[in-house]
Amino acid sequence: MVLVLVFGAALLVAVLLSGLAARSVLSTSLLFLLGGALVSDGFLGLIHITPDSGIVAMTADLALFAVLFTDGMHVSFPALRGAWRNPARALGIGMPLALTGMALVTHFLAGLDWTTSFLVGAVLAPTDPVFASAIVGRKEVPARLRQLLNVESGVNDGLALPVVLMLIASAGPTAASAEADLGRIGLELFGGLALGIALPLVVAWLIRFRFLGAEPKLQPLLPLAAGVILYAACHLTHANPYLAAFSAGAVFASVSPESREAFEPLGESLAELAKFAALLVFGALLTPSLFGDLSLGGYIAVVLAIVLIRPVSLLVSLLGNRTIGRREKLTAAWFGPKGFASVVYGLLVLQSGIPEGQEAYTLIAVCIAFSIIAHSSTDVPIARMFDVEDLVGIPDDAVAEDNDRKPLTAARTKETGHARP
Repeated sequence: MVLVLVFGAALLVAVLLSGLAARSVLSTSLLFLLGGALVSDGFLGLIHITPDSGIVAMTADLALFAVLFTDGMHVSFPALRGAWRNPARALGIGMPLALTGMALVTHFLAGLDWTTSFLVGAVLAPTDPVFASAIVGRKEVPARLRQLLNVESGVNDGLALPVVLMLIASAGPTAASAEADLGRIGLELFGGLALGIALPLVVAWLIRFRFLGAEPKLQPLLPLAAGVILYAACHLTHANPYLAAFSAGAVFASVSPESREAFEPLGESLAELAKFAALLVFGALLTPSLFGDLSLGGYIAVVLAIVLIRPVSLLVSLLGNRTIGRREKLTAAWFGPKGFASVVYGLLVLQSGIPEGQEAYTLIAVCIAFSIIAHSSTDVPIARMFDVEDLVGIPDDAVAEDNDRKPLTAARTKETGHARP
C-alpha cells in the first residue's frame, strides 16, 4: 500500500505539472524515476524493492507490452509501403552498428569479456519512443521522422530479443545449449508474430456479424479485451509478447480503423499509467550503491552510448538518403532512448546467473537512467524547432500535395510571404 500511495502522489504531481512539462524541459517521466529513487532503500526507505522482486519484471513487461500495442496502432500500412526504406536502414544497418559499437566500448572501457560486452550491446540496442513522446506524437514534427522513430523502436525490441537470449546462453555455464536454443527462439518470435496478426483478424471478422456489435460507450474495450487475451496467450504459449503487441496494434489499425479511433484515448491513458508505474519501480532500483558500483570506464561507456554510438550509427545508416532532411536526420540520430525493452532484457541478464551478470546489469541500469534524463528532457525543445503542418502517419510529400490543392491559409501566407492570386 505504501507503493500504491507513492504512485498516486507521483501521478497527482505529474498531472498538475503536465502543462508545464509540455512547454519546457521538465519531464513527467523523470518525476516518476526520481520519485521511485527518493522513496527507495537508498534514501527514505519507504519501499523495499530489489532487482529480483517479481514486481520489477511484471511492471516492466506490462508497460512494454502496453506501449508497443498502442504504438502499433499509429502505424499506417499504406504510408509505410511508400516510406519503408528509412526504418529498414535504421534496423538493418544502424542497429547492428550500435550493438557492435556498444560492445567495443564496454569491453575496452568497462573490462567485461567479449560475450558479455556484446550482450550489453544487444540489451541497449533497442530504442523506446516513450521517452521521446514529444517527437513521435506532435503533428508539427514531419511524418517521416515520426514514422522512422516509431517503426524502428517498435520492431527493434523483437529483433534484439533472440540475440540477447543466445548471448546469455553463450555466456553462461551451459554455453553449448546456445545452438539448441536458436530453434526455440525462432519459434517464440514466429508465435508472437502469428498471434499478433491472427487475433485482430478474428476480432474484425466477429465484428462483421450482424447480430454482434458493441455499444459506443463499450467499443473502446474491444481492442483492450483483445490485448488482454493476446498478453495471456503469449505467456501461456511462450510466444514473444512484444512482437505480438506491436503487430497486433498495427493490424487492428489496418482492419478496424473505427476500433482504433474508439480505443485511442483509453489506450494512451493505459499506456501512460503502465509507463509511470514501471518508471517508479525502476527508479526504486537506482540506489547510490548501484551508481557507486560502476567504474569510471563504465560511466565513460554510458556517455558514449548516448552521445556518440547511437547518433553515429544512425547517421551512417542514412548516408546518401535524400528522402529525409538534415535536421530530421540529426533529430532521429539523437533520439535513441533506452527504455522498457532494455529494462526487461537487463533483468534477464541479472537473473541468468552468468559470471559477469551483475556488472553488466549495473552498466545497463545506469545507461537507461542517463538516457531517460537526457532524452525525456530534450524532446519538447527539439520538437518546437519544427513548424510543419503534418498528420501522423502521412508522408510529408503527400501533405505538401494536399496543401497545394487547398486555398492559401493565413499560416501559409505568413510562411511564403505572399498570397495566391
